[in-house]
Amino acid sequence: MPPRIACLLVPDLPLQAELRAHPALRGEPLVVASGADARADVVALSPESAAAGVRVHHSIAQARTACPQVRVRVASPVLEQTTRETLLDVALSLSPRAALAPRATGFFTAEGCVFVDASGVGALFHSEHGFASALAARAEAHGLPGFVALAGSQTVSRWVARRMTGGPNTALVIPIGGEANFLAPLPLDLLDPDDRLAQTLTRFGVKTVRDLLHLPRRASARRMGPELLDLVARARGEAPEPPLPEPAAARIEEAIDLEAPVDQLEPLGFVLRGLLSRLAERLALRGLACAALDVELVLEGGARDARRIGLAAPTLDIRVLLRLVNLALADHPPDAPVERVGIGTEGAPRRRDQLDLFRPHGPDPAALGQTLLELESLCGEGRVGAPEVRDTHHPTAFGMRPFAPSESPLTRETPCAGNASSAPEHACLQDAAPPTLPAIRALRPPVRAEVQLRAGRPSFIRSAVTHGDVLETAGPWRTTGYWWSREERFAFDHFDVQMSDGLVVRLCFDWMNRVWQIDGIYD
Repeated sequence: MPPRIACLLVPDLPLQAELRAHPALRGEPLVVASGADARADVVALSPESAAAGVRVHHSIAQARTACPQVRVRVASPVLEQTTRETLLDVALSLSPRAALAPRATGFFTAEGCVFVDASGVGALFHSEHGFASALAARAEAHGLPGFVALAGSQTVSRWVARRMTGGPNTALVIPIGGEANFLAPLPLDLLDPDDRLAQTLTRFGVKTVRDLLHLPRRASARRMGPELLDLVARARGEAPEPPLPEPAAARIEEAIDLEAPVDQLEPLGFVLRGLLSRLAERLALRGLACAALDVELVLEGGARDARRIGLAAPTLDIRVLLRLVNLALADHPPDAPVERVGIGTEGAPRRRDQLDLFRPHGPDPAALGQTLLELESLCGEGRVGAPEVRDTHHPTAFGMRPFAPSESPLTRETPCAGNASSAPEHACLQDAAPPTLPAIRALRPPVRAEVQLRAGRPSFIRSAVTHGDVLETAGPWRTTGYWWSREERFAFDHFDVQMSDGLVVRLCFDWMNRVWQIDGIYD
């Protein structure tokens, strides 16, 4: 089967980038200019501005004269770049292969374009037109209205999408082998030739693609140069094109330049909410979640403040993400007013729970991850997890690892000895239950105690836990370690004592600090 390529084209990308970052501007007369000076050119404008008489390449002064209520925004390369990458995310949500088109020049410099592999899409969308319509609808749902053309090559599909700009249809499919017939009556400017070749073709009276295809190729190339052969090959759909690549690592970034430096955390929170919302939308398009956040602040004066915020589990909950970022900024505020904010993340698959037929259903992974995130935001980074035993003899040492539900094996009944079918009326003998052992409840931190000794053994204890005479004593059991390190060495003597008030406690003497402590109670 010949290749089939779809082109999603947004003709006024600077305008859509501003509306995507500032949704409140929709429906208002708006222009995007190349600079803040009154003589700066208008590069994109909203339909409301066009209805008032504003045109592309007007100056800001001319735009204000035609429409005094017009809102002016300066074109932001950062917003345009993130919007182009959003086009790629939209394409990858419907096809496994897609690539951004190189930036156009001249009259088409404001357009954004992405190529999508549409080979074999009829099995999923019933037809190629169904795929093109779905792609256009998904782009519009994410604030990027555009036009989708499907043809046999990247170049032809882009030309067809340009021809559709301003028309009523948002999706068009060129049948296999019909590219030349469709392009024949179109003006030559649609192919965007370079200025020298365009002037030469105009002098020879070549105005349409049909006229270009009727030129004698060898004689024309001798007089106009090899660029003509390349243009003819692209017009016929015969120019060699590299295949569309598979998506690279899912690194997704959002950034915005602030109109004025911000030195308060509360207004900065509104900016962060918008960035995180757009970041979550792009992650959802790829079926991913946020695993960790990389926040970069460009401060007034050129300094940069970069920090990484870890997450307990991948999530798309904007409320949780915003809370974590606000807590991180509140703990370590920026040293100067912020001029630009950027947030990036490596997309990670969301956790899934495999149900078991023989066990109760565990907590939902998303809900569990959100709970862990909120606990960590309250307790501090690195203070929420599951304890683990360290390879040391220190009685109070423990480690912390990320919490995950335990996969305990299923409990099965012990099979009966012999053939159960031969004597079904006989019950199986079960092993005797193990004896119940006392459990110790550790006290963290240990409780200081005053101890009186008699013949080298505790006889009376006064503390916040217990107070009275010692009835029974077992021990001591000495634990030592790290004798070679002045900072980490330890030596403890432990006693198990029964008190006159009925408690059984574990008494400890710390030889390093020369203090008595109660570090456990037996239940």
